[in-house]
Amino acid sequence: MFHGSLTALVTPMHEDGRVDEDAYRRLIDWQIAEGTAGIVPVGTTGESPTLTHDEHKRVVELAVSAAKGRVPVLAGAGSNATAEAIGLARHAEKAGADGVLVVTPYYNRPTQEGLYQHYKAIAEAISLPVIIYNIPARSVIDMSVETMARLAQIRNIVGVKDATANLTRPLHTLRACGPDFIQLSGEDHTLLGYLASGGHGCISVTANVAPRLCAELHAAWAKGDTQAALAIQMRLLPLHDAMFCESNPAPVKYAASLLGFGANHVRLPLVTVSEASAQRIKAAMLEVGLLN
Repeated sequence: MFHGSLTALVTPMHEDGRVDEDAYRRLIDWQIAEGTAGIVPVGTTGESPTLTHDEHKRVVELAVSAAKGRVPVLAGAGSNATAEAIGLARHAEKAGADGVLVVTPYYNRPTQEGLYQHYKAIAEAISLPVIIYNIPARSVIDMSVETMARLAQIRNIVGVKDATANLTRPLHTLRACGPDFIQLSGEDHTLLGYLASGGHGCISVTANVAPRLCAELHAAWAKGDTQAALAIQMRLLPLHDAMFCESNPAPVKYAASLLGFGANHVRLPLVTVSEASAQRIKAAMLEVGLLN
């Protein structure tokens, strides 16, 4: 169900910071028309840390409603409080999401056993597939391959979004968890290496603004046309660079605003990109052919 190019959706907002529901629906329709294989609302790129619980739930409901079953919806449902994560996961299931993406608990710094028990509790509370989101740069902790292999034995823990940027990790995960355990890259730059090491797809930031190119890259790879896939990745490279020139999602929110999907607004403590970064982002979009 979860493979190919999945988009870590921004949450479009008005100038005053309210969620722009119309822009969100239009973004999802465009994503699907451009070939995106799945959408991921309320993750890091969707500004989940600064959405209220009511907004978080509403955005999941909007994503499910807008997708209309055309592509799977993998809803963010993470928290550093297990009970809170269970509540978000249960809501996602009730709303009709196809799976949940659960980030490793930040700030608390649980042990590997704590991580195991956290995910086990969430998985047992719902029937949806659970994707582990391992992102040490943001959560400080790194789930070990051994812990992931233990969790892979639980029926509905089906895969990982790997944002370690460590290209030895998918090899070890493949060996420990088997070929059916879904491995999704969380890092646009290293995607081709990740796919070559057993990956199944990518949850992409860049796909917010270049969904067709990202989808075509995965299609080329699936056909075994590695040269075409590399050519697309090289075309996307300046855009990948620009999307991370400042803290995500500030750059991609600016890029999305240039395409008409919401205002150039992020919630504090993030701020909009500097003028120099804005020029870099716009130049990359022009180079890739996303703007006239």
